[in-house]
Amino acid sequence: MIGIGYTLPAVLSVVLVCAWEKALLRTGLFAKPGYWITVAIVLGFQVPVDGWLTRLSAPVVRYDPDHISGLRFPWDIPVEDFLYGFALVTSVLLLWEHWRAREERHEWGGDVG
Repeated sequence: MIGIGYTLPAVLSVVLVCAWEKALLRTGLFAKPGYWITVAIVLGFQVPVDGWLTRLSAPVVRYDPDHISGLRFPWDIPVEDFLYGFALVTSVLLLWEHWRAREERHEWGGDVG
């Protein structure tokens, strides 16, 4: 069952968030430089913290090897952590952009749907 328990849901979370943006929300977030700067900032904090928490030499957080892909980079961080982090941060920012645009439409008397 390698990867099914954590890897599959992590990959699906990324696919679903991207599909949600492309098919339903259409905020244009992925085309905005500010979004990618935000992702870089998140990674700048995630890598040292997650690296310390998941280091194989003295882990604070342990993963069942039967439920992850086994790919770890950098500093022993399971790649699944980056996938979930991307999906989480992106979904919040997508909702923020969606609601901001909705408020702007409402403010200018446009459609609120």
